[in-house]
Amino acid sequence: MRKILIVGAGQAGLQLALSLQAEGYEVTVMSARTPDEIRNGWPTSTQVMMYRALDRERDVKLNLWDGTATPIGGIGFNLSPAPGVSAFSFSGAWARPGNSVDQRLKMSTWIELFEQRGGRVIYHSVMTSDLAGLAPIYDLTVIAAGKGEIVELFDRDAEKSHYTRPARHLAAIYLNGIAVPEGVTEPRMRVCLRPGGGEFFHMPAYTLTGPCDVLLVEAIPGGPFDIFTDRPSPAEHLRRLKALLLEHFPWEGELYRHAEPTDARASLVGAFPMTVRRPYAEVAPGRYVFGIADVAVVNDPISGQGANNAAHAAGIYLKAILDRGDAPFTPQWMQQTFDGYWAHAQNSVMLTQMMLEPLPLHAQQVLGAASQFQEIADKFAEVFPNPATIHDFLVDPVKAAAYVESVATAAR
Repeated sequence: MRKILIVGAGQAGLQLALSLQAEGYEVTVMSARTPDEIRNGWPTSTQVMMYRALDRERDVKLNLWDGTATPIGGIGFNLSPAPGVSAFSFSGAWARPGNSVDQRLKMSTWIELFEQRGGRVIYHSVMTSDLAGLAPIYDLTVIAAGKGEIVELFDRDAEKSHYTRPARHLAAIYLNGIAVPEGVTEPRMRVCLRPGGGEFFHMPAYTLTGPCDVLLVEAIPGGPFDIFTDRPSPAEHLRRLKALLLEHFPWEGELYRHAEPTDARASLVGAFPMTVRRPYAEVAPGRYVFGIADVAVVNDPISGQGANNAAHAAGIYLKAILDRGDAPFTPQWMQQTFDGYWAHAQNSVMLTQMMLEPLPLHAQQVLGAASQFQEIADKFAEVFPNPATIHDFLVDPVKAAAYVESVATAAR
């Protein structure tokens, strides 16, 4: 029986641990926090899992909230060039629904499930120096802790990493009591875009107390939305958010009259640069550890790819481990496995970079056309669960113009 150590208890680490456990591997998980500490802690993400990522969970029977979490049917956009002004808007449907489950609920449940099934969890923070002693004990050590000093083991890939500092300052909060906009018939994500300011995201979600909404402000550093860096309490966070929305996006702000935080630790503030790292690191002579998900590829959440990429990474790594059989997990195998993941992740990185930067003219024209033609709105929405489709109509100006023209001609 092959012995696997997974350091980190997030989407990728626990999904992989539970999947390998089901295949008969002897898996040990190291988590810095217990299930109760996770449940009672601060949020760690604003995850919206889209349907292809949820399929990864379904493949390994971890879709525990399919019948409970609010189904999210798609995503809508509103372009606002100035405070209180809406230039155009559109809403596109996904092929199948996604959902968002608070990771405080999801990860605490998954850890308990892993233990119930006989898995071993060591509740202890892991330092870089610890790995020299740990790695030789196991056939494979996977690092799934995307934060902290342990990540610095993995060298930054300068060729693939285009940022050295955060492109956005992030501020999120979990809320109850938000009104539903008039005319909305199904839950969808809503995004308000302000060139030069940043972005506002509304996401239907599910937390420990039931259905809720998650609100994320992506602020350009030093811009008008960058008002949360002092990490205010949830109550103060909400007060500032309401004022921001009423000034800049009043059609959203009016919905927040009766909003309140879901719990006493309902908010999250942070910032990090998008980074791609080398997928493995030597921790002792001839002993290597293997990075997964945010350890190797960390995306800004503006495109909603983080938790989705983690699920895809877990699925890709699972297959590679199973296919390896009894052969050693060499650095060459690690690089090859990561390359298979990068074939997917590079498209989400490209999508994220496109959203962080001023959109090129041809992409702006596609968004404008989406406000006129539902087919284009739906195709743009589908980019988020299927990032590779950006090459069909968003990256190349000639393809973009030809696509818009074909839809317009068919409509005429």
